[in-house]
Amino acid sequence: AWLVCKLRVSEKVAQNLYDQELSGACLTSFEKDDLLDLGVPRAPALQILRETEKLNEFMETETVSSDSGIQSLSSAMQMLEMPQYKMKLGQDESSNYAHSMIEIPDSETAVQPQKSFSQLRPFDKSNSSMFYMENAILPPMAGPSNLIDPVHEYVLFPNDDEASEKEILYEFKKEVFCFSASCMNSRTNGTIHFGVDRLSDREEIGQVVGQKIRSFRDYNQAFESSFGEFFEEQHVDTARMCIRVPHFIQVCHRDGTTSDRWVIEVDVVPVYSQTLDTIFYAQLGIMAADESQHCKTECLFIRDGPQSTNILEDPNPRVTQNKLKGLTDKVKSWATARKSADERCENRIFQSNQGQRLKQLITRGKDAFDSYLQVIVVTDKCPPSQLEFMDFLKEMRVFAVLEFDPESDVNGTCSFYRKDCVANLHFPNMYTAQDSMSTIIGKLNLYKHTSWIFCNGRLNEENEADKALTPSEWIKRRSGEISSMVTWLCNPELISKDKLLVIFVLHSAVTEISSPILETFCAMYRSLEGAENMLCLCRDSDVFNDWKRLVEIRCQEEITNKCIYELSLNEISSTIKKLKEPKTRSSQRYLPSTGSSSVLLAKKEEELMTVLDILCENECENTEIETNESFQEFKKKTEEDFYRGGQVTWWNFYLSEIENSLPFIQRDKYNELYELIVPVGVPTSQCAMINLFHHPGCGGTTLAMHVLWNLRSKFRCAVVKNNKATNNDIAVQVINLLTYGRQSQPGNTPVLLLVDNWDDVEDLKLCLLSVSREKNQQSNLMVVILNCERTQFPEERSRNSRIPNVFITNKLSPKEQKLFSAKLQQLENDHEKPDTFYAFMIMTNNFSETYIANVVSNTVKDLDATSPQGKLFSFLALLNTFVNGSYISLSLCEELVGIKNPLWKQETLDEKMDPYSSLLITFTVEEHGTYQAVRFLHQMIAQKCLDILKQDHGLSLSDMVMDILECDTVYKSCMGKDFLYQNIQSMLVTRHRKEQGGDKNTQFSPLIEKINEEEGSEKIKIVLEKATERFDRSATLPQALARHFYLNEKDFNSALHWAKDAQGKNPNSYIADTVGQVYKSQLKKYIDDSGNPTPEVLKECLIVGSKAVKAFQYSQELANKDEQMDPFEMHNIKRSKSYNTSGYVGEMEVMMVLLDNIKGLPSFQANKLEEDKMRQFLKGHISANQLHLDHSNTTAGQFVAVLTEHERFLASFKPKLKEIFTFFENYFTYLRQRSQEREAADERNKKKLSELFRKYIEIFSSSEEEKASEKRVDSFAGLLQCLTEKTAKEMEFVLNKWKFIFENTPSRSGTTLNFILANIVMHCIKPSSKLVKRYEELVDLLDKELQKEGTRSNLTEMYYLSMLLMWPAKDRKLESTPTYKDISTYVMSAKKSFHRRFSHLIPARSAIAHFFLGNSSGLKRIVPKVNSQPRNVHRLWQSGTAWKEPDVQKELLRVKGRSENGEIYINYGGNLKMLVRPAYLGDIRTGYSREDVLFYLGFTMEGPVAYDIIFYCSIY
Repeated sequence: AWLVCKLRVSEKVAQNLYDQELSGACLTSFEKDDLLDLGVPRAPALQILRETEKLNEFMETETVSSDSGIQSLSSAMQMLEMPQYKMKLGQDESSNYAHSMIEIPDSETAVQPQKSFSQLRPFDKSNSSMFYMENAILPPMAGPSNLIDPVHEYVLFPNDDEASEKEILYEFKKEVFCFSASCMNSRTNGTIHFGVDRLSDREEIGQVVGQKIRSFRDYNQAFESSFGEFFEEQHVDTARMCIRVPHFIQVCHRDGTTSDRWVIEVDVVPVYSQTLDTIFYAQLGIMAADESQHCKTECLFIRDGPQSTNILEDPNPRVTQNKLKGLTDKVKSWATARKSADERCENRIFQSNQGQRLKQLITRGKDAFDSYLQVIVVTDKCPPSQLEFMDFLKEMRVFAVLEFDPESDVNGTCSFYRKDCVANLHFPNMYTAQDSMSTIIGKLNLYKHTSWIFCNGRLNEENEADKALTPSEWIKRRSGEISSMVTWLCNPELISKDKLLVIFVLHSAVTEISSPILETFCAMYRSLEGAENMLCLCRDSDVFNDWKRLVEIRCQEEITNKCIYELSLNEISSTIKKLKEPKTRSSQRYLPSTGSSSVLLAKKEEELMTVLDILCENECENTEIETNESFQEFKKKTEEDFYRGGQVTWWNFYLSEIENSLPFIQRDKYNELYELIVPVGVPTSQCAMINLFHHPGCGGTTLAMHVLWNLRSKFRCAVVKNNKATNNDIAVQVINLLTYGRQSQPGNTPVLLLVDNWDDVEDLKLCLLSVSREKNQQSNLMVVILNCERTQFPEERSRNSRIPNVFITNKLSPKEQKLFSAKLQQLENDHEKPDTFYAFMIMTNNFSETYIANVVSNTVKDLDATSPQGKLFSFLALLNTFVNGSYISLSLCEELVGIKNPLWKQETLDEKMDPYSSLLITFTVEEHGTYQAVRFLHQMIAQKCLDILKQDHGLSLSDMVMDILECDTVYKSCMGKDFLYQNIQSMLVTRHRKEQGGDKNTQFSPLIEKINEEEGSEKIKIVLEKATERFDRSATLPQALARHFYLNEKDFNSALHWAKDAQGKNPNSYIADTVGQVYKSQLKKYIDDSGNPTPEVLKECLIVGSKAVKAFQYSQELANKDEQMDPFEMHNIKRSKSYNTSGYVGEMEVMMVLLDNIKGLPSFQANKLEEDKMRQFLKGHISANQLHLDHSNTTAGQFVAVLTEHERFLASFKPKLKEIFTFFENYFTYLRQRSQEREAADERNKKKLSELFRKYIEIFSSSEEEKASEKRVDSFAGLLQCLTEKTAKEMEFVLNKWKFIFENTPSRSGTTLNFILANIVMHCIKPSSKLVKRYEELVDLLDKELQKEGTRSNLTEMYYLSMLLMWPAKDRKLESTPTYKDISTYVMSAKKSFHRRFSHLIPARSAIAHFFLGNSSGLKRIVPKVNSQPRNVHRLWQSGTAWKEPDVQKELLRVKGRSENGEIYINYGGNLKMLVRPAYLGDIRTGYSREDVLFYLGFTMEGPVAYDIIFYCSIY
């Protein structure tokens, strides 16, 4: 009975084993070959052995309490040995046996822990989104219940190596149709599962194992072809209607990766309309042991408890007949019940409001999906058939996806998303690093691209730490970092809570309390303090019920109203996409290309250009919004936002071109700017720069964008939209834009790039040229940079700028006023209240302060300055007045005025701030995320509001500053917090500097100076101390406080305290300089207050002075290192690359003050002899004791005692000053500013140094001869300056001096080199001078020095002279020189030694070429730059036209070289191949083309430089 009923072995095989007296004991010792020898076919043999082994394991471990009345069984086979379980059993005994086999495991339910069952595939549904987890537990098998709920049966086939494919397919067919016939006769729905094992401890419970399937087609064919084989002909059609085709469901490993195993499921649906009262017989094929014969036996299967039973298996005809007689009545009863059940199902009406709920949750009660909403998605493995319905993610602003499918980037949601959108692949530990939030944002490109975070590893990762884990391992090893990451992601500084939506997408059931995705939900729940921001999309109601249950257990939260579970993923996706606002951009965007052609700009490629807002040639055309019924409303709002004071958009220009609209107002400077961008003739540079200087709020940026709009078909236009982007990042993306859509074709459509108030445009240009070189681009003109720079003095900035520029001011011309008046009339026709378009009205009224005063007075007359609205009003007025471009985030504004629950926007800021909101505007910010912010409509309005707050409400500036510093709400976490902090601090510490566009160099920020002017210095102290307390990590605030104490209060102790506090927080050279400045000011004050000098005063001065010198020396040490900018001062401060020399200057100034003080001591001014002694002492020639001869003068003796005590310090002055002057000579002579805009600062510094040098000469030089020798001609750099500063007569005097020194001192390299250069300079100034040594003599002198010093010396000047004198010539005169063959080595040595000496200066400055290679020979071919400089030198050198001047071409030699691999070489034959640096990177044609080139050769300390490079083929 066990073999036939339980294992369904054919009766013939069972009878054969019985005849051979097979017992249970035999089975325990049998192996596969033993059964095969007994004639058992291969498949049944394996099945018998496996079931025996399982039952044996179960019974050996089963122990039941003796109280239960059931004896413990030590062996499963004891039961098979019992006589009543022999094969020939009676009907009742067989039935009892079957029940005992079922009930034995049930006896342990009281002691076994409750198991969590995996969800089954929804019955009779083709759910391709389903998969099973390996070893998942399936619900127990049970008998029929209500006939609609399906019964289940589990079957596991032998492995491939244990049975043939043919045997497995036969077993599959047999099991399917036996099970199906039993369900059809019992009229119950059912599913049979293949690839599911029965647990040894509970046979009814299934465990997913999976089957390896070679061919799905074989299984489908076996299924389809076997209906006639198993069913009677008249029942075949009915069987086909009731038995569903097989479903193949993939099995996944516990770590989430897919396996090669499958579960096969077949559903049976015996509806009454098909089965009626019919009894269905089955024909069961039985294969003989030798497989040579095949016969069929008739069977009648019904469901008997959790299994199928064959009624006809009993060999006793009478027993069978009785069973059949009773069965007929049962089938009729079952059919009646089935009919009723089917009718109940048909009459059930399904009602759902889930579509409406989804809309509300997505839109938060609005009509459309908020485009500013940041979405975080949490998802598990998405089945391939459902991927197309995940396309709604592409329509949302997806900030991050927390992915639990390790294969997602290969074949899952991530792979699908990345086909059209950009997503960066990340891991959770990237978000839990110790870096600051802004650093992580920058590194991971957050906000710009979607971050796809693999929360359970990735399949293709080699690093073991990043591979997938099972749930139990995940909880132990990864849940902590997921929790930390979620906390980081939910920080309000990253995403404002009212702009965050977290969507959980559950494609499969979550049934375990320790599930990773449930753990992530709990982390989100904690971080967001509830489920208000969450939405759960569940595959179906079963998934939802499991999810809801677990969330209630873990979080005690009812989440039904946050879940969607009755909609398909297709319905969800379509609903969300329908809720999107109409698109305001064309679906197909085009860029202009060469020959008036166009290229399509792919969405994904545009997303990669994260820092650029690209203006396409079909911008705003063919958009959804234009055909939508809401277009007129959109048009009015777009115009209203701009004319009220918002940033101009491309839509404003487009709308002005549609029918019945006035053209966009064209400013007077439009044509001038247009012509600068589109010059007549051939461009002279690959990268052109143009400045547009303008007053804040006068329309400068609008003018620039207007020009871009009208040039969008001639240029590829773009605006830099991220002011925190690096120049290199911008350069890479601009060159990508330049080359987009082009392959190897020559020429490109140039890029017109708009940058707003950019810090270092020249560095951006260098980056662009460098990147283009790397990308192998070749074009005459590649990029035009248009820099809009806000300044209070645009006209002055324009005059002083050497870059082509245009300026506009806050005064309209009569022509412009007419245009504005005409536009106002149109606005009055199209808008209800154009008089509230205050930014436009200010310009219409020509920036009239009277108009602004009237508007502001009328609007704020009822303002309560103490109310929350009044506080916010004063905060904005203060910031907008003193910090250009400042704002406060909308979410913070709402919190400041007490708006609660902004998630559903029951009250808006405009309503809360009415009527003052008419002076404010809400706009979009794209700085580390997209969010909304608030500011005044115009800076002039903010200024006037500040005046009224002071005049009418009695608020002082310090009161308002203290309010904003003391308001704790301002400093809570929110979007834009860092920017707000920087603005508040900038308002307090940022000074005006002339080189940065200010009218003067101020000692403090304009706000602090205004407070000092109106309220006195005591208020400054209070404000800055409070600010230092609030921003306790900032170094610039205590620095400003220190400056206040030593400049305003003369409180040097307090100043020193705060300066050292700042230095402790950020020890950079600028703050170290402040420490020195405190001591220097204290020194000066002490001298000024002391009156007549005394020994005590002198001693104190020397003590303070020594401290000042040490502080300045430390400042200079720091300047030579890579400085870390204070993070709180980086924004809103123009910081082009510069080298801080203030330490040198401060040290000199302190020494000069002390020297003046000592020199003026009365005891040492009695006569010339005393003065001379003092000078000798200061030079270090005599000791202090030798100063005093008159021992009767007590005071003089005391002075000498003080000087003796500080003798070493004082003796260091002259050599130190000499060293500093030498440094500055090299600094200004060898190097020049990289930025032309900073050259004016160089000129001012030179004047200051000249004055200090004059004092130095007066102090240390007594005779005219000494003064002459000190005048900067005793150094190599000083001799180079003689090219421009000395007459022929003066230079002859200098040369004679150097000749004397050279001839009368021991041979020193420095002396020889200076003597050689003096001869060269003398020849350049006066070629006919007889004092100049012959060329060959100078070469011999240099040759000796080169042989002595070798190639690794730090004497850069020596290698520089080798280039001047030994550069190869056609006459080959130098070939006999021993060092001639090494000239190329000396060129490399020059570069190496230069970098060793000046590497810390290179970022800010570049080497100067003082000489060029001329057409003549000997010394005549060394042509100084001064001789080759034509008139209007700066303009001509800047534009490159200087090289076209006839005088220049006549004097200089064009050298022939070769471009190789992007470099330029000169080859003079043999080993004389020298690398030459191009002066401008853009001069080299890219593409690594090997071509002959011609150029002028200049000589710098860094090496030879090529100027005006032209390609040989273009001339010859």
